[in-house]
Amino acid sequence: MQTIDFNRLALKDGEFVLDLGCGEGRHVHALYHHKVCNVVGLDLAFDDVKKTRDGFVHCPDLDPASERRCTLAVGNALSLPFADNAFDKIVCSEVLEHIPNYRQAIAEISRVLKPGGTFAVSVPRYWPEWICWALSDDYHNEPGGHVRIFRTSRLKKDVEDAGTTFRERHWAHGLHSPYWWIRCAVGVKRTDQFLVKLYHRFLVWDLVKRPWLTRALEAIASPLMGKSVVLYFNKDKEASPAQ
Repeated sequence: MQTIDFNRLALKDGEFVLDLGCGEGRHVHALYHHKVCNVVGLDLAFDDVKKTRDGFVHCPDLDPASERRCTLAVGNALSLPFADNAFDKIVCSEVLEHIPNYRQAIAEISRVLKPGGTFAVSVPRYWPEWICWALSDDYHNEPGGHVRIFRTSRLKKDVEDAGTTFRERHWAHGLHSPYWWIRCAVGVKRTDQFLVKLYHRFLVWDLVKRPWLTRALEAIASPLMGKSVVLYFNKDKEASPAQ
């Protein structure tokens, strides 16, 4: 389930791109195949990094002679183990809502991003997320869970204050918001509940088959009730990252 639009990211062959908070690798794997580039996936959880690695096991073009490269590491977003100006592009999808000191993470992102480079960030959209919080404490009140609901204007200003210029915005996963509302309403851990199982089957069918009907519904639903908001920024040429 890809949240960042790589066409808007404008990734080019040979560039270095960081997926910060890569989780189990959904964007790492997609980036690896999108262009012949150097992908780095970093996450705080070792098990998630291991699953990302395992996802490459049956990759048909994972050839040591290929110019494609993928490096995986365990690390902390508050103190990134990279030199200044190391990456042409950085993606950070559904991560900042988990980090109490998220502004420090943004400062680190700005530090390791090259001047003129592009940063794409996604977080849960305010009002669909607010409904989830209102329906269920278990949705967010657990170790590693969401610690805040972002207003887009607040996040936009915080990233701009770190030495970037806002470029564009879109929404994603409009068909996923009702799924999470249902789960929160019936009990977020009740994955065996009939409506939850039925809607999950629908989402899997959509992701695997990508029929024209659900593609059309997604195009309509995402601006109205997309689960995620995605923002794109360019680092200023003379940027001085916030500390």
